[in-house]
Amino acid sequence: MSVGDVHLLRRRLRRALTAGRPAVGTFVKLASPDVVELAAAAGFAFVVVDLEHSTLTERDAVDLVRHADVCGLPALVRVPEVDAAAVNRLLEAGAAGIQLSMLTRLAQSEALLAATRFAPTGSRSVSLANRAARFGATPLAGFLRAEQDDPPVLVGQIETARTDPLPELVAALDVCFVGSTDLAVDLGLPADPAVLGAAVDRVRGAARSAGVAFGGWAPNRNAASDLGLGDADYLVVGSDLQMLAAGLRAAVGEENQ
Repeated sequence: MSVGDVHLLRRRLRRALTAGRPAVGTFVKLASPDVVELAAAAGFAFVVVDLEHSTLTERDAVDLVRHADVCGLPALVRVPEVDAAAVNRLLEAGAAGIQLSMLTRLAQSEALLAATRFAPTGSRSVSLANRAARFGATPLAGFLRAEQDDPPVLVGQIETARTDPLPELVAALDVCFVGSTDLAVDLGLPADPAVLGAAVDRVRGAARSAGVAFGGWAPNRNAASDLGLGDADYLVVGSDLQMLAAGLRAAVGEENQ
């Protein structure tokens, strides 16, 4: 398996975030490299390997990230918390970035930045014996320069009504991502559509104020506008598991007609 260029993939994704139309990706919850290849062939701009709501292990995530790298597809990894050692291993495997769930406190943003940046900006441990550094073929100075020029893409999920001031909370990120499902539950499910809409608008406003991309999740492209994501820069639609389930249900339905 050849070694790709994760820095090029990060640069491409950042360009897509400012292209004036949504960069569309999907969650990967199944431990099959076929999913990554299918996503790349379908034209997705990125995938998010999900270590929060799936049965994937870190080993699975590393394999999926490596395969995405070979396919030329940026792969971020969603994590439920900042584990600096695990984050470093995922980045060394070729992850384009990290997506952090349940971001509520500035200390979490600071920890995420520290875990994904080398000194003096952060506290990430340095090694060249990894895929991102081409297993030592890239000199240390060149690797550090590439990481400085094209650092990991950082996404923070805002999923509760109560957080530290949002513009400051997301200022160091690339994407401020509204987790509308958890946000709706936090507001009291079934949430009043007007109340939920105002909360989504608040997250969007914070992203625009901080000068970072605005993003979120929708079950499909058509549902994005109803969820307040019509102008999202970073849009995650469904997941491999969701699409497989829908396809299987449709196949059974057709057969029984």
